[in-house]
Amino acid sequence: MQSTPPVSFPTKYWHKLDDGRVCCDVCPRKCTLREGKRGACFVRKHENGEIVLTSYGRSSGFCIDPIEKKPLNHFFPGSSVLSFGTAGCNLSCQFCQNWDISKSREFDTLCDSAMPDVLAQSALKYGCKSLAFTYNDPVVFMEYAMDAAQAARELGLKSVAVSAGYMCDKPREEFYRHMDAANIDLKGFTEQFYHKICHGHLQPVLDTLLYLKRETDVWFEITTLLIPDENDSDEELNAMCQWIAEHLGPDVPLHFSAFHPDFKMLDKPRTPLSTLLRAREIALSHGLHFVYCGNVHHPESDATYCPNCAARVIERDWYKLGDYGLDDHGHCSHCGYLIPGCFSGPKENFGPRRIPVSIQRN
Repeated sequence: MQSTPPVSFPTKYWHKLDDGRVCCDVCPRKCTLREGKRGACFVRKHENGEIVLTSYGRSSGFCIDPIEKKPLNHFFPGSSVLSFGTAGCNLSCQFCQNWDISKSREFDTLCDSAMPDVLAQSALKYGCKSLAFTYNDPVVFMEYAMDAAQAARELGLKSVAVSAGYMCDKPREEFYRHMDAANIDLKGFTEQFYHKICHGHLQPVLDTLLYLKRETDVWFEITTLLIPDENDSDEELNAMCQWIAEHLGPDVPLHFSAFHPDFKMLDKPRTPLSTLLRAREIALSHGLHFVYCGNVHHPESDATYCPNCAARVIERDWYKLGDYGLDDHGHCSHCGYLIPGCFSGPKENFGPRRIPVSIQRN
């Protein structure tokens, strides 16, 4: 395995146009690029007649997180995950909370480097259960993420994609063959919101959710950041929760997360807890079983309850687990009901720590 990151890495999801440009086929933006030009994501570039990835093996930093921070509440609770991202993104959300990474146009942002085998070995060394491709969307560095996931799988580790789900069919199929879990950021539930605020479209994200549910064994959860007066109306929340219940079923965990002013939305107030709790009640009224409130301190809405007997089976205080009422396979200790998710053995106790790490080849 090559020990240093390449300047450019070959990719395959593109096609040539008659006028000499090359069209990228990774996501619905379908960027058409002349020689030397970069796509909207910044990290995919037309070079010598093909599209290459320019961030392979380079990272904006590495950190050991609790898995609940992704957020994934039903994927090996209490375990730690080695998280990393690169630079660039294929959406342009005005409220981006990681804009310094996702909108970076400077490669000095990518101050750390690690090839896929080193990433996997480091996760194992630090006692992590999994690798997470996060901070910016792994769709734009899919080749790097897939190779890292393969290296992790060979060591018995899991891989997690934290993504907006904005992806075309064929690359989506290949990408998720390498993933064990995902959190999909469903940013809103109207085409107007996606067009105006994110500069994208809603349907490709819904297609990703349907694909994950119908065609894969990937464990996935959904996060929606609620922004005051933008995507938090009762009408929109009812439509979204009804669609989830009908098309994905009641067992897909849904996280409502609080917005804080950032990037190009500094004029909006923080999301009040009352909005999150109202959204949670709407979701529960549509029959969804696992609905959580995030970015706020509210242990009651951060806990997992058994849909069968209503007992609290996982207590959470921020990212710290408390009382745990599941057996080694995820059955409720009160009534025996199998809680959907990935559970293996007793809970782990990594806790709320966030530990930046430096990764170097030994």
